[in-house]
Amino acid sequence: MSDPTRPQQIDFSGFEAALRRQAAEQAQAARTPTLPSALASQSRLTEVELTWIEKKLEHWIRFGRIAQDRILTRRTRVVGFRPGAIFAFVRWTANDYGTITSRIDVVRAVSPGEPYTTLPFVRPGGDILLHIESWPKVSQVLAAIDAVEAVGVDPCDAAADHWRHVHNRIAAGHQPRPYTMERHRAWLRRKEIEG
Repeated sequence: MSDPTRPQQIDFSGFEAALRRQAAEQAQAARTPTLPSALASQSRLTEVELTWIEKKLEHWIRFGRIAQDRILTRRTRVVGFRPGAIFAFVRWTANDYGTITSRIDVVRAVSPGEPYTTLPFVRPGGDILLHIESWPKVSQVLAAIDAVEAVGVDPCDAAADHWRHVHNRIAAGHQPRPYTMERHRAWLRRKEIEG
């Protein structure tokens, strides 16, 4: 029989074990990223929002290796590019009276933490190698892209300096020099050396 004047001994062993378990779970949660792995890998991609409203608003990719493609609506989708990937993004808008804007950008997707320039519909942004506005100049860039393909080189594999050269020449009102296979081989050797 227990003495009513004497305090009873309470067993805290179960409570202490629960506290230790909770502390271990909190420590594990702090080490685990909050995003699921699929979303975490998506955040490393440069995402471009593409819209297609026939004869009104057309955003499309002229070249580039798409790493991810998500359809949002019938007219909108988001494509993703891995860091270092080069792609061409074309934007065209019209109204009842004709073309309002036409633009083309050749962009290099950046790695997390790398500096970048913001660009509409591109998240977070990128290293802009070429930015041309107005349809006559945009058509010159499209012809330059076709010329690179005619040599047998995928435009996303061409030297980034070539796209800067095309930008500068067209902006100055001159014809860009053609991209040759010799220049492409020199670019590949330079990449090996920098490596």
